[in-house]
Amino acid sequence: MSAGPSPFEARPAWRWRQADGAVEAISRDLPAETAVGLAYDSAPYVVVMASPADIEDLAVGFTVTERVAPFAAIERVTVSVQPEGLLADVLLSKSAGLDLALARRRTLESRSSCGLCGVETLREAVRPIAAVGAGPTVTRAAIQRALEALETGQSLGARTRATHAAAWADAEGRVRLVREDVGRHNALDKLAGAALRQGLDPGQAFILVTSRCSYEMVEKAAAAGVSILVAISAPTALAIAQAEAAGLTLVALARADGHTVFAGGQRIAAG
Repeated sequence: MSAGPSPFEARPAWRWRQADGAVEAISRDLPAETAVGLAYDSAPYVVVMASPADIEDLAVGFTVTERVAPFAAIERVTVSVQPEGLLADVLLSKSAGLDLALARRRTLESRSSCGLCGVETLREAVRPIAAVGAGPTVTRAAIQRALEALETGQSLGARTRATHAAAWADAEGRVRLVREDVGRHNALDKLAGAALRQGLDPGQAFILVTSRCSYEMVEKAAAAGVSILVAISAPTALAIAQAEAAGLTLVALARADGHTVFAGGQRIAAG
């Protein structure tokens, strides 16, 4: 995690156990949740509730996965502390000829549990999805290897038991990056932003998420250029439909004892 405000804080509580009826005073580490404003060229765009870490990654990832602008158009991200939270101001290239009106318009803040808060119209909520590239072929063993590594790579989750994680794995199942957040969309945006900033190739990677797989998670993975998405929980029917429309491989219910392929099975090999 990058330096910044602590992503967790200790809070006192009283714990009761049914087995013996005992009550004891404890201190519990809990995830921090902060308002993060995203602005483009100093023009406010949206406020998300997020863990206060890896904010530059969040800003870059959100910009790309929400199709506000391509990564190449991002010149600089400036993060500042405000009385109400954090502000990430994204400077976009003037030569790119970008129009923020092409992105989803927002009229209110986005909650940590919501990827589409503030979207004004149904057309903006479910947009056409672009086809993904050929991508790698991965073995079932590689998926299971990455799942095991993800379990051990969640430092904030291990401390608080209240966050989501997203991981970037290569075709062999080696986890290259992990990002965590109180919001599943934020975790995925942070991961995409971190991968882009580090120059990792999305055409040779797959993404794992610890959350349920709703359709906007599929859209964000596709927008990041990744053709395989693996989720620990079940997908929605619309997530499968969007994966099929994009030609994306969707694997879900991925646990220690196996996984289920719902779309794009041609990229999954035995072994």
